[in-house]
Amino acid sequence: MNRQQIEQLLASIAGTRILVVGDLILDEYIWGKTSRISPEAPVQVVEVVRDELRLGGAGNVVNNLLSLGCKVSVASVVGIDDDGQKIIGLLRQQGVSVDGIHQAEGRKTSRKSRVLASQQQMLRIDRETTDEITEMQQGLLFDYVKQNLPNAGVVLISDYLKGVLAPALLQQVIALCRHVGVPVVIDPKGSDYSRYRGATLLTPNRREAEVATGIEISDETSLLIAGAMLLDVQQLEALVLTRSEEGMSLFAAGGSVEHLPTEAREVFDVSGAGDTVVAVIGAALAVNSGLSVAAKLANLAAGIVVGKLGTSTVTAAEIIADHARRNRQSDGKILPRDELVAVLESLRSTGKKIIFTNGCFDLLHAGHVKYLQQARNLGDLLVLGLNSDDSIRRLKGPKRPLLEEAERAQILAALDCIDYLAVFDEDTPLELLQTIRPQILVKGGDYLPDEVVGKDLVESYGGRVELIHFVDGKSTTNIIDKILSTYRD
Repeated sequence: MNRQQIEQLLASIAGTRILVVGDLILDEYIWGKTSRISPEAPVQVVEVVRDELRLGGAGNVVNNLLSLGCKVSVASVVGIDDDGQKIIGLLRQQGVSVDGIHQAEGRKTSRKSRVLASQQQMLRIDRETTDEITEMQQGLLFDYVKQNLPNAGVVLISDYLKGVLAPALLQQVIALCRHVGVPVVIDPKGSDYSRYRGATLLTPNRREAEVATGIEISDETSLLIAGAMLLDVQQLEALVLTRSEEGMSLFAAGGSVEHLPTEAREVFDVSGAGDTVVAVIGAALAVNSGLSVAAKLANLAAGIVVGKLGTSTVTAAEIIADHARRNRQSDGKILPRDELVAVLESLRSTGKKIIFTNGCFDLLHAGHVKYLQQARNLGDLLVLGLNSDDSIRRLKGPKRPLLEEAERAQILAALDCIDYLAVFDEDTPLELLQTIRPQILVKGGDYLPDEVVGKDLVESYGGRVELIHFVDGKSTTNIIDKILSTYRD
């Protein structure tokens, strides 16, 4: 897939109506730091810094769809308890209809509490009910699905074996979807896949496929046997088998198999990656993308989301930018301000240290390059704020710049030391800094620290300013003077 195809597909996905059916879970993240062992037991003591509640299970599928711009309806059952109300509240905050969520007396809403320190998960505590929902509750869910199916481009089923997806309900929903021609995509669990028989597509990971088939997947031969068995026995149209660092394999009815290599850069956390895969594949199928294209887009998205800590989502801007970076397309680094913020926030969540510098960079020279390389070495990501043409004219006069902003941006984005670039039209980069909030602000050594625009802002949230000396004698003005003196008649 090229950039244009990805952009067109993501644009068509935005606004698509999708119905999600499954187990809603409340994910609690307790973030802290640890520096000592408890005197009571040989365990680490975590000093809590902050905690956060997120939608988990089918709720994380919803989050992934919303981040792609889809319109989502949800069918599920939770308890009449505080956690159930919290889930409903989180969905409402995002504009998701909760009409299909039923609260059941005596049922405990699932909550998973994760304790994290030093960018890793240390402990998980589960509180839940996994009893199968009653026939009456199954009937209420099925009625909701039936009423909302005409408006849905696809039905996504997220099974966490918490009791909402009873086998009888699953078979009713699958049969109805087949009858009306709506794809049904399922993220499966457990050992009995007969409950999913007749679905359009399943998305098990390697371990789940091994449990379901009884086949240890250790090489390509065993992989092909397991995939073909699931496809045939469960009467599927397709199967996407995810294989962690080895990527994913797409099995289609008729015997074709396509292996997609991993797109992951650095794996922080695989939790929730399956939610991203089922969401992206389902959204792509909802706009008739085709199985191969849907799987490739999901592979791109999964490679991004496993680089984040905790169950996470991925945006269209992140997918486009990541694809461009992988294919060394310099224009993938040049982003509008709102898209840049979304990309940086996800990278910041993985602990990446963001550096920022700015300038006109009219007639790029060796001094510029050395300065930018030194800046990049101060952290993990260098973001360049580039003065627009109008901004430069106000600063340097009507004869500048010599190169238009689009050309300057393309030249700069081609440098390996620059990760992202945004053009700003203001006289100073202060507004851009307020949006990006870098940890390190870099300026040239010809400035004094107190003269650096944004110094107070960056230092207010714990960041710092670094000054880097320019190479002596290297400047755009000197190049212009040399050209004039050399070629003047």
